[in-house]
Amino acid sequence: MVERKDIGSWLEGVPSDDSYWPGKSMGRPTAGPGSIARIGPRSGALLIDWAIASAFAYLLFDGVQLAILGCFAALQFLFVGFFGHSIGHRSLRMQVQTLNGRPAGYGKAALRTVLICLVVPPLLIDRDQRGLHDRLGRTVLVRI
Repeated sequence: MVERKDIGSWLEGVPSDDSYWPGKSMGRPTAGPGSIARIGPRSGALLIDWAIASAFAYLLFDGVQLAILGCFAALQFLFVGFFGHSIGHRSLRMQVQTLNGRPAGYGKAALRTVLICLVVPPLLIDRDQRGLHDRLGRTVLVRI
């Protein structure tokens, strides 16, 4: 029979002591360059990138909603593929890297962009604060 103590452990989430931090299993530091980017800066970068994509869509396509998503996808693919970060990522000092610390490249950027545009994959995060789009693409968003 299932008892309260059996389900209580996973309801409580990640242990609150300092024995684990996001990125520990990947050999990432707790803070500073190379550490996993947290949800606040990630959200800020998304808002910056979405605002830029919206501005382009309003200028070029009269603000058609699908055009905003298309501009967002194009900016993500081009900038993450070439530089390893979007404009929002760069402004908040983050970079998309492969698990071995190299910039993502176009193949991983394409997969990551498609999954981000589906909206749900970035919301499914693991204990290292990596969304499904990063896990499937074998990438990680880190501070630089």
